[in-house]
Amino acid sequence: LPKSDRARTRRLEAGEEQRLLIGANDQLQRIITLALETGMRRGEILNIKKSHIDLTLKTLLIPFTKTNEPRTIPLSSAAVASLTKQLKASQRQSQGVISLHEPPFFAYKPRGVSGEFLKLCRRTGIDDFHFHDLRQEATSRLFEKGLNPVEIATITGHKDTRMLMRYT
Repeated sequence: LPKSDRARTRRLEAGEEQRLLIGANDQLQRIITLALETGMRRGEILNIKKSHIDLTLKTLLIPFTKTNEPRTIPLSSAAVASLTKQLKASQRQSQGVISLHEPPFFAYKPRGVSGEFLKLCRRTGIDDFHFHDLRQEATSRLFEKGLNPVEIATITGHKDTRMLMRYT
């Protein structure tokens, strides 16, 4: 049997982004902003380490991706601000103790982010919206800014052009 098309096309509606950001705790707020600004996958965001961030060049290295191809993405001013705030927050948490291994930038585990995001959507009255929809929203916004499909695929890591073109 042919596979059924389970494609989601849910975009944020007017006011929903603000409701998400206002209702989220500080760390989840920064994760949501990064997802919307970069189109990164949940796992990519949760695997960010301090050494991956270049604030001078305003870029972020994503060494481990779903497609097993590392990529470096440009960061918007909002993404830089989120990373900077998280950097300051993580430095306060470590209280100056230097770890033997570089800890993840965010304290959440993948299922924790998804669960917290689902609760946030329920609390704020946002129906039928999943964390992964933030990636789709970000990709659509990149098209709306006038970037071409090759530029967007380089940023988002999409390998399948058909999947990418769903967001135009």
